Amino acid sequence: MPLHRLARITMGVPDVDTTHDYYADFGLTALGRGRFASADGGEQLKIVPAARRRLEELVIAVDDADDLGRIGTALDRLEMPYVRDGHCLRAVDPGTEVTVTVEVQPRLVQPAAEPVPHNGPGRVERPDGRAPAVLREGPVRPRRLGHVVLGSTDQPASQRFFTEGLGFKISDLVPGAAFLRCSTDHHNVLVQQAPIPFLHHSSWQVDDVDEVGRGATRMLEGHPERHVWGLGRHHVGSNFFWYLKDPAGNFSEYFADMDCIVDDQLWTPRVWEDARSLYNWGPPVPPSFLHPEDLAALMTGAHDAS
Repeated sequence: MPLHRLARITMGVPDVDTTHDYYADFGLTALGRGRFASADGGEQLKIVPAARRRLEELVIAVDDADDLGRIGTALDRLEMPYVRDGHCLRAVDPGTEVTVTVEVQPRLVQPAAEPVPHNGPGRVERPDGRAPAVLREGPVRPRRLGHVVLGSTDQPASQRFFTEGLGFKISDLVPGAAFLRCSTDHHNVLVQQAPIPFLHHSSWQVDDVDEVGRGATRMLEGHPERHVWGLGRHHVGSNFFWYLKDPAGNFSEYFADMDCIVDDQLWTPRVWEDARSLYNWGPPVPPSFLHPEDLAALMTGAHDAS
């Protein structure tokens, strides 16, 4: 696949300072001027002022300039306007109102985490010692940006933009939404039907389920209002999750153990219509996860701005 990763995002929020402090607590490394880096992915988040919370830009990495040419040709077929500038191409998806920038970038090679021994029935991998996970004391540092979930006022058109235009592949479908990938991750973008374009959540990879739990527990110390949903495990994508909420109202997710699709011929997309479309196990899905509490206000604000 010429597309090889979700490189970075730019998030617009009304209050940059408080949102900045949240993502510093979340474990990203502040670089100054609203910019943050993950442990492996380098600079992957920028926070800028905006009248309402939204995803301003989504940057996708490709291998070379020929890939940009092929994407430009595909966007021409869709009659979608774009701007080509050297080693990048920019287009706006009307359904999500997100500027998608495709850039030529090197592929990310992540250092492997140390294998963790697990005891189980008939299997003792860790005799006479405590689990390494309970001995961890350092802060949780997200390894890289994994995916974003976007609301679109025209989900089918947004899906065509990402797949037929940019070259994303469909991993799985649920009613009104598509899990799309631009890497070996099960999904890098999920586009769902919504009454207004908005950012539902960004998702950040950590080493394992213990880091999901440790990271969220640390985020909730003194800030119970940050909790949204977790700990649990998704069925679609298989990843462990815990969702938190930043001061602007965007959700952020720690995830681990995502399905990886290395050979497209060995993966068959499915349509999931029951509870598995949301999760395999975990606490009940809170209504605010499905319908964020500020959605009505966002709709009013967008109407006033128009």
